[in-house]
Amino acid sequence: MLFKDRHDAAKQLIPALKKYRNTLAVVLAIPRGAVPMGYDVAVALNLPLDILLTKKIGHPQNPELAVGAVSLYGRIVDKHYHLDDEYLEKETQHIRNTLAERYKIFMANGNPVDLKNKTAILIDDGIATGNTILSSVELARLNGAKRIVVAVPVASVEAVTKLKPKVDELICLHVPDNFMAVGQFYEDFSEVTDENVIRILRKQQPDKSKI
Repeated sequence: MLFKDRHDAAKQLIPALKKYRNTLAVVLAIPRGAVPMGYDVAVALNLPLDILLTKKIGHPQNPELAVGAVSLYGRIVDKHYHLDDEYLEKETQHIRNTLAERYKIFMANGNPVDLKNKTAILIDDGIATGNTILSSVELARLNGAKRIVVAVPVASVEAVTKLKPKVDELICLHVPDNFMAVGQFYEDFSEVTDENVIRILRKQQPDKSKI
């Protein structure tokens, strides 16, 4: 299966999500690649669109090693590392400040949608290992989401295996045996820039206040 571009991928996902149209649900796009898809899905389902910004917490001796993740309102930590609370609090605050500034750039003066007791529909353009989306799933749950749905055009067998037990519903159109990179399944997998994201997110959206 090959998708023409992200808009084509969203178009193919929408029929599987129609049951969520006009419900107590929120479309959450994973920046930056999934934002064009999230916009198309949100418009088709008449739902609010938001972005789910997250960033890993690095180990103090090895910043590349993820020991947790932070969102604007939540934090998950791998307790196997037995890290100092002071370090975790300091890193969390620093990361959260960075995310808040980034959110302000993308969403102007908007505030994140309240996920409490709602269905969170996480949209991504593809999933390779599943580690990043797993953090997003856990953080959405911490933010109060009652039900978690992950909807993607393509994912590896490894990612699907990891995700299925962690979500209420996984919608994946294509799970190839030979998965090397997300981009191999798109004719056009052009970079989505910050400017693209800002332009898309500032288009007229369904009113967040209605849910």
